[in-house]
Amino acid sequence: MTALLLHPRITLAARFILGAVFIAAALPKLADPPGFMRALWNYLLFPGWALGPMALVVPWLELLCGLALIAGLWPRAAAGWLGLMLLAFVAALSINLARRHPVDCGCFGSHPGPPRSEPERLAALRWDILRDLGLLLLAAQILAATRKP
Repeated sequence: MTALLLHPRITLAARFILGAVFIAAALPKLADPPGFMRALWNYLLFPGWALGPMALVVPWLELLCGLALIAGLWPRAAAGWLGLMLLAFVAALSINLARRHPVDCGCFGSHPGPPRSEPERLAALRWDILRDLGLLLLAAQILAATRKP
């Protein structure tokens, strides 16, 4: 089982999927830093002075790590950074779920959609957490396959 999980093709697929997801997540945020800053503010977790720098740095880090994974450059470092960000995202989403404070995660930019009820928004938050946990598994796959013997 372990040999299958560490198979180079599985790791390559994990690199491409994780890289593509983070590139897709970074581009709308890079195009609209104020929108991403508003999404961060909605979490009610960060001090006001940190929102601007976070809105500028996080999307660039996502983009660079995503590109590095796809290009095969420093895959361990890129997967490590993305894994740390995913842990932070899961924690932030989970805190807001526990508070019953449904937030639009801002993961792929801010998209004002049709109004939804609180139960629908909480369910969407749960799906966001599950998605991020799945992506965290991809990062773990890359880290396990690229560890030094």
